[in-house]
Amino acid sequence: MEESVETTRKSVKTYVPEYQKDEWQSHAEELGMSQSEFVRTMVQAGRKGFDSSLEQPRSGDANPGGNGLETRVLELLSSDTYSWDELLETIGDDIEARLEETLSDLQDENRIRYSGRHGGYTVIEDTDGN
Repeated sequence: MEESVETTRKSVKTYVPEYQKDEWQSHAEELGMSQSEFVRTMVQAGRKGFDSSLEQPRSGDANPGGNGLETRVLELLSSDTYSWDELLETIGDDIEARLEETLSDLQDENRIRYSGRHGGYTVIEDTDGN
């Protein structure tokens, strides 16, 4: 199998006005994306507008209006031949990385926490009981 683009995840933080964050979150929900995925996608789309010669490595994430798994499988198969088990292992690694990043993002946003007492991750309730 051919080596793929480095996919180690790193955190990027920025500060925006509350109304803008709310708009981004709303738009992300409309597209069925996490807020992190939405911001990543919008930044990459914006970069293409600045310099069309930039090579944009694909992260394997879902894309608006598309099938992320289908795209990832086609990308893999365009560069090499994979068995069922190899594809499953490669795609599984991508899903594990996305889950880890999503859980980290939700914890950073104080929307979930890990609770040994409850045996895993739990949603943090709002002060108004939601």
